[in-house]
Amino acid sequence: MASGPLVGIRIVEFAGLGAAPFCGMLLSDMGADVVRIDRPDADPPGAFSLISRGRRSVALDLKSPKGIGRSLALLDRADALIEGFRPGVMERLGLGPEIALARNPRLVYGRLTGWGQAGPLAQSAGHDINYVALSGALHAIGPREKPTVPLNLAGDFGGGSLYLAMGLLAALLHARTCGKGQIVDCAMVDGAASLMTLFYGALAGGQWKDERHSNSLDGGAPFYDTYKCADGLWISVGALEPHFFTQLLDKLEIDDPGMRSQWDSRGWPELRARLAATFRSRPRAEWQALLEATDVCFAPVVSMAEAPLHPHNAARTTFVEVEGVTQPAPAPRFSVTPGEIQGPAPAIGAHTRQVFEEWGCNLD
Repeated sequence: MASGPLVGIRIVEFAGLGAAPFCGMLLSDMGADVVRIDRPDADPPGAFSLISRGRRSVALDLKSPKGIGRSLALLDRADALIEGFRPGVMERLGLGPEIALARNPRLVYGRLTGWGQAGPLAQSAGHDINYVALSGALHAIGPREKPTVPLNLAGDFGGGSLYLAMGLLAALLHARTCGKGQIVDCAMVDGAASLMTLFYGALAGGQWKDERHSNSLDGGAPFYDTYKCADGLWISVGALEPHFFTQLLDKLEIDDPGMRSQWDSRGWPELRARLAATFRSRPRAEWQALLEATDVCFAPVVSMAEAPLHPHNAARTTFVEVEGVTQPAPAPRFSVTPGEIQGPAPAIGAHTRQVFEEWGCNLD
């Protein structure tokens, strides 16, 4: 039986890639009944497609009138929908919001794209790196020489999946209060820009330089950076506040008064060189023993293989194992209605008859 604060919420997810499935995973982890509509001939997601976990799969041919009719029948009984196609695809299928909301006025229609439903680039192809680039975020990440690709965290998952999940939940609350659904237009470029709000404010206030590796949080400051240790492994330091910075220097036994003018950027090159040389003098484990669990603001830079084994992550069960596959546990945590992984990625069409019967739809 499902567990979580969203138990009882029915969500139809049209199968896609990346950000839309991750949003479905988040909602499933919180207890929602997420039913994914797959193509009958689609490749199965497999045991290692972790963002496909916790769904039930219904196989429907969206190129046939019967498949469209069955999809609409599910939408008639759903609380929300997730789709991540280019603008206009759902309309051409006969599953657009005008039709779906006319049949089910309480439906929350979630649309996730890179560029949004409107605008000069709406119909253009793109990927996370492009959306993050247009938001201003990519320009700010990396060394002076060139921007650094930040995985696809800031666009797809941060600016896309999380913002869609938040938008869907807000619209579901509105629908329960007013009885009226709506369209949630979630664009990754919008979300990535929103994530940059703090920095746009700092830029406007003259507290941020619009150039990489020149600021307190972009690696420009030597007390907020990563350093290589004697064994080739890395550590991270984030001693921003003066009392944390003082404790860092004390722990490292750096007594030079010239090194303690934390916010005088003229001294940053010399301080960085001193810190780099110091951290290179010992292996990472020794720095962990000295600095971890102090107010230095320290953490080892662990690999993906190491992360589940770190004592803090192990104590909090930040990672769990499902059918032999180690993966991140549901987040955030709820004191009364804890979420859980509802199962591995489903086989294509494994729940077609079950879902139609439970939701009271006619499969014939």
